[in-house]
Amino acid sequence: MPEKVRPYLFLDLTNSICSTCYRKVEAKIVAEDGKVYMLKTCMRHGREKVLLSSDLAYYQRSRAFIKPGEMPLRWNTPIRYGCPYDCGLCPDHEQHSCLSIIEVTDRCNLQCPICYADSSPHREAYRSLEQIEFMMDAVVANEGEPDVMQISGGEPTLHPDFFAILDAAKERPIKHLMVNTNGIRISQDREFVQRLASYMPGFEIYLQFDSFERDTLMELRGADLREVRRRAIEHLNEFNLSTTLVVTLKKGRNDREIGDILKYAVRQRAVRGVTFQPIQEAGRTEDFSAGTDRLTLSEVRQGILDQSDLFAEDDLLPVPCHPDCLAMGYALKLGDDVIPLTGLIPPETLLEGTRSTIVFEQDPELKKRLFSLFSTAHSPDSSALSLKQLLCCLPLLQVPEPISYDNVFRVIIMKFMDARDLDVRSVKKSCVHIVHPDGRIIPFDTYNLFYRDGKEAELERLRLEISAGRGGL
Repeated sequence: MPEKVRPYLFLDLTNSICSTCYRKVEAKIVAEDGKVYMLKTCMRHGREKVLLSSDLAYYQRSRAFIKPGEMPLRWNTPIRYGCPYDCGLCPDHEQHSCLSIIEVTDRCNLQCPICYADSSPHREAYRSLEQIEFMMDAVVANEGEPDVMQISGGEPTLHPDFFAILDAAKERPIKHLMVNTNGIRISQDREFVQRLASYMPGFEIYLQFDSFERDTLMELRGADLREVRRRAIEHLNEFNLSTTLVVTLKKGRNDREIGDILKYAVRQRAVRGVTFQPIQEAGRTEDFSAGTDRLTLSEVRQGILDQSDLFAEDDLLPVPCHPDCLAMGYALKLGDDVIPLTGLIPPETLLEGTRSTIVFEQDPELKKRLFSLFSTAHSPDSSALSLKQLLCCLPLLQVPEPISYDNVFRVIIMKFMDARDLDVRSVKKSCVHIVHPDGRIIPFDTYNLFYRDGKEAELERLRLEISAGRGGL
């Protein structure tokens, strides 16, 4: 009689949630045909099989890219119902806030078919400056000196107190301030961009930049923004205002443009990098099918490797604070040359925390070439080039002279989980957080599922079921 063998290799066990009712369920992590899947069963809504990674080897490698979690200075909520129902941050969370997002308005001058915040011109709410400062102070109380704070929305440049908000942020000990924008006002108002540039250094524009194609922009943004993007980049380049291009990726639509966007980005004076974000199935997701339109981190990573010669395999690495959902690569942009750096970091230093060293002994010709391009502030005999906080998953990258922030080019893949692929182990390591109006600090992934707008009413019902012993696990 033939042996019965399962069609997969069992790798691990975790907790997830049912994508229908959001109750906690047990989930297997399995390998099958070179890919990684999550298998979970809800007693009410049945079985789900979700692709986590298209690359088993990269997934297994990422499991080794971990480091001890860095805690905030204080916790904001107690542990009562278990993750992900206690967010705020609770003492069971494993990572402080690398990036804290403050949403200052629900209003937007676009109604994008894809919008995790469900913003639109029909929403009128603006948070008061007093409320926003309270939220900033909550972040400072948690972090002391926050690494990165992002002012977001809606479209934050519409806020009547926009510059007062930036002034308030600059008055606080925030290392790096960002504005998340669709770029419409930047494209229309040169003087506005000039005023923004006065907030540098330590200031950056996080610019929506999804495609060069009209049909794709219509599908993702509901408007042909090609000319808006052209004029926005023109103004940003004029003032060399540090900019990250942010690409929301939909499978089969704009994932084929990954290479073209990278080639464009490295030629722009003001652009310091590109962040690729696969669509999170949350908020407004029109014309989006989970079966055909989802992208995993590994698929985006492979797209970068296949469509661009900017990075090699060892140049796009998991980020140790949250390797399931973040990958990054750094390079030096020196005139027409773009020289990858990440692969030059000795593997044993990758998990050491806030400082890593790039060693050039393995490639002395590259060492000689690099230092010949810099001033004499560094001797060609130097054996290493230290880059402070190189492994931060976000734009903060402080480097010694003569290498300036202008020279740094980074690529980041930021995959936010949703109800289909949510892994409680990974949620606990999330370092990208949204500030709730009441001062709680909540992981981006769970905020959009449980805590945005009126969703907390449903969450409270789940909590009551848990208290009564009927809420899943």
